[in-house]
Amino acid sequence: MKRARIPPAIAVLAGLGLLLFLLPLAGLIVRAPWGQALGQLTDPTTTTALGLSIFCSVTATAIALVLGIPLAMILARTRGTTRNVLRALTTLPMVLPPVVGGVALLLAFGRHGLVGSLPYRWFGLQIPFTTAAAVMAETFVAMPFLVIAVEAGLRSLDHRYEEAARSLGAGYWRVFTRVTLPLLRPAIFSGAVLCWARALGEFGATITFAGNFPGRTQTVPIAVYIGLESNNPDAAITLSLILLVVSVAILVGMRDRWLGAL
Repeated sequence: MKRARIPPAIAVLAGLGLLLFLLPLAGLIVRAPWGQALGQLTDPTTTTALGLSIFCSVTATAIALVLGIPLAMILARTRGTTRNVLRALTTLPMVLPPVVGGVALLLAFGRHGLVGSLPYRWFGLQIPFTTAAAVMAETFVAMPFLVIAVEAGLRSLDHRYEEAARSLGAGYWRVFTRVTLPLLRPAIFSGAVLCWARALGEFGATITFAGNFPGRTQTVPIAVYIGLESNNPDAAITLSLILLVVSVAILVGMRDRWLGAL
């Protein structure tokens, strides 16, 4: 079958759209201080930010797995208005400006927040501006990616395997751990990777709710911002390249599963 011819105007507009994506990336690569990259990567400030980012993003992903898989099961097995409301609430952080999410977290878990006031009043414990706050902020913005991927996996699941296991006398938890979870492994893996990548790159909610404290809340995206603000662009560009490489690797490796989830 002969392919339809693309009009020149459409091709030109598509080319301009592609340049809009490529030119900023090209500028980052061309202006990168390649000769100083190793020195920037071994700088104590950089290694501390990288270590903290890895810790917070991995912890956020683990929390998202524990909380997100049950939530995805509820979304996949409900119908009507209930599902629509739950899905809207679950995916809201994906479209909500991250700074607004940080403000919301601060109002909920701050010293005078809806929930945070209780541990502060009773035990003197403060959640904001701690490493725990950075983890919470990253979990808040990243968990929807996991939920969407797992929900899509559940909807495409062949439930006859579960029904066969129940007919043989297996209880709910045995079916869940021996049948459902193994069948969901690809969806869980792809969702966890996407969740981790989003958590690794989180900035707005983190700096609003956790602040900027080196060694405690200063993750890589915050270090990039501080590097630019403090006239240290080389460090900022080097860290940006790390995030760029991770993002490209994730998108290339997971594109089929991610598009399938959407």
